[in-house]
Amino acid sequence: MAKIRIFYGSSTGNTAIVAKMIQAELGDLVERVQNIAAAKADDLTDADALILGVSTWEYGQLQGDWKRFLPQLEKIDLTGKTVALFGLGSAGGFSGEFVTGLGTLHEIVKGRGAKIVGSWPAHDYSFQRSGALEGGSFVGLVIDQESESHKTESRVKQWVAQIRPYFST
Repeated sequence: MAKIRIFYGSSTGNTAIVAKMIQAELGDLVERVQNIAAAKADDLTDADALILGVSTWEYGQLQGDWKRFLPQLEKIDLTGKTVALFGLGSAGGFSGEFVTGLGTLHEIVKGRGAKIVGSWPAHDYSFQRSGALEGGSFVGLVIDQESESHKTESRVKQWVAQIRPYFST
């Protein structure tokens, strides 16, 4: 059974809350939940599997802690490592760049050789454009705490049920 480490960047606390909700759903499978601001490259490479959470700021930008961690992330070999992603954004405030930070993180992690799991349907969201779409689905779980916080718990539960088999082997 893989031991999962969850890393997130959180400026307002929303991404941290979602990370802890995911941890609660996965229970003993999670070894650690940590803000990426306090992480080192070895913290990611030493994990069996990863769940990475990011929010999108302004017009499609990565959250600040992830921006600062990028030079390390771009050097990490994630070949064969199972990674699931989740992202937060505001469809109401930034409909034209909705969760684009998630798409940016996805491209970097994919480029480092990770096996990415946990795509999420986009049909239940109202937005103009997103850099996190691939084949009609988001590249990971998407949470809109600004406009749809009432859906967060249900979305987390459904997504964790979907990704659990990838981490339970």
